[in-house]
Amino acid sequence: MKRKKSPMELGKRERQIMTFVYRRGETTAAEVQEGISNAPGYSGVRAMLRILEEKGYLRHEKRGNRYVYIPTQSSDEAGESAMQYTVQSFYGGSARRAMAALMGLDSGDWTEDELSRFEQMIEQARREGK
Repeated sequence: MKRKKSPMELGKRERQIMTFVYRRGETTAAEVQEGISNAPGYSGVRAMLRILEEKGYLRHEKRGNRYVYIPTQSSDEAGESAMQYTVQSFYGGSARRAMAALMGLDSGDWTEDELSRFEQMIEQARREGK
């Protein structure tokens, strides 16, 4: 089985670029350079995009005289992969410990709708025997 790529395995600048790409859906090197803080020069951005492509996080399409970079997996897939990495790395593989940490972050800020959704998810997990 092919292991999913986790954005957590990227360097800080690579994650910054991937966050920008996910936010836009697709982008060019010039847009990345204009859109991220403390961006390297244009050649540096192009090199980073090429590296991300070599690592399998991006692909490109040639449109006219420019390359448009597109993520190889959806934002949701990347988020799930990052969460799996985080649970394994920081919580010893325990989803319960990770969930407790997440619930504690904004414990006073949950809306009734969000709490109801969590209750539904818990009930579904009980029914499925998880």
